[in-house]
Amino acid sequence: MADYEEKMLAALADKYRKSKKDRGTNVIARRTKLDPSQLYRNYSRNDGDMAQIEAVNQAALSCSEKGFVTYETKGFSSEIQSIYLVDEKIGEIERYLEEKYGYEPKAAKRKYVEEMIASYSGRSPAAERECEKLRYTLGKNKIPPRYRQTEDLLKGLVFIENNEKDMYLREASSLIYGDSKYLEENTLGPVCRALREYLGRSCGEAELEDEILEKYHITREKQKLCLKGSVTVRILGKELELGMFPGGIEFFAEELYKIERIQVHASAFTTVENYTSWLRCAGSETAFFYLGGYATRSQRDFLKKIYSDNPALVFRHFGDIDAGGLYIHEHLCRVTGIPFQMYRMSRVELEDPRFRSCLHPLTEQDRARLKSLEKQKAYRELAGYMLEKGVKLEQEIVSYYEG
Repeated sequence: MADYEEKMLAALADKYRKSKKDRGTNVIARRTKLDPSQLYRNYSRNDGDMAQIEAVNQAALSCSEKGFVTYETKGFSSEIQSIYLVDEKIGEIERYLEEKYGYEPKAAKRKYVEEMIASYSGRSPAAERECEKLRYTLGKNKIPPRYRQTEDLLKGLVFIENNEKDMYLREASSLIYGDSKYLEENTLGPVCRALREYLGRSCGEAELEDEILEKYHITREKQKLCLKGSVTVRILGKELELGMFPGGIEFFAEELYKIERIQVHASAFTTVENYTSWLRCAGSETAFFYLGGYATRSQRDFLKKIYSDNPALVFRHFGDIDAGGLYIHEHLCRVTGIPFQMYRMSRVELEDPRFRSCLHPLTEQDRARLKSLEKQKAYRELAGYMLEKGVKLEQEIVSYYEG
């Protein structure tokens, strides 16, 4: 069971520190309020867990006895309507949270950000720009959001802007973070956007965001292109029938220029997000291309060639039914200009009894990303359903039953 005392006090303290009261700019005096349903979602529902509801009530009573909060009940019942912070106790509350739960008070957060600014300021142009944003936020007596992630951003910017050696992306990641995949999986987007913002070079409609790194001598590793199905590839005047290779073929992207024509004999062409699913996918009615995540520049150029050589072909994308999978589909359509349909990525799969045991609950980050996707017409229905049911699904179980 959740520790509702910690959740209650931390939520109220955070809310106070983000308010105009803490910055001294409030005009209207408003109490720092928390509804019990923000602690336990089903607090006011008839089917709510009585043990959880009672735990919330006990936490409010305990914090009230300590002088940290006050609360109001509904009529003559024991059901709490609202919980209020005793603002004058904010310092004492933060010390209590820090000692008992390891909570980081605002003063400690501010000190951390100030030390971070001192450490990275002036070491590279884009990093200095980010430090100036941090200074501005502190100047308004606010703590910059996601400031620990900002430190990772600053590390990346300082290294990249000062780099003069030719290297691959994962080599750079190892040198910056001590992890070959960390840059690609965590900070690549923010780093590239910060560099583009400083240089005034927005990302073109058909340009990949990370192409900006080439200016700093950093490129992705050699890419392999994986293709299988009823396809004829004409290369240097000779034709290669991929149907002779049931497992498909792989070739380095740098050899793409040798390919004169790609003729797909199947009725559909499907990109596949994950390698296990790519291995499982088969059938004479479609050709398959292993994508592996967000399309790289080489993959983009290859797919655009297939589209150009086969104008009547139906293009589909098969990926995870989660926020990441939908963003990969959106990115794929945008950078290639190809209208990829979504294949086996719908509520039908989420409702399939065969996959029920493989459904995963949504994280808070999942929910935030899906709410953003819900604004786009192409994803509105699916994202809305996933948010309503709180589920997502990896494609490997779907492709297992496809094989």
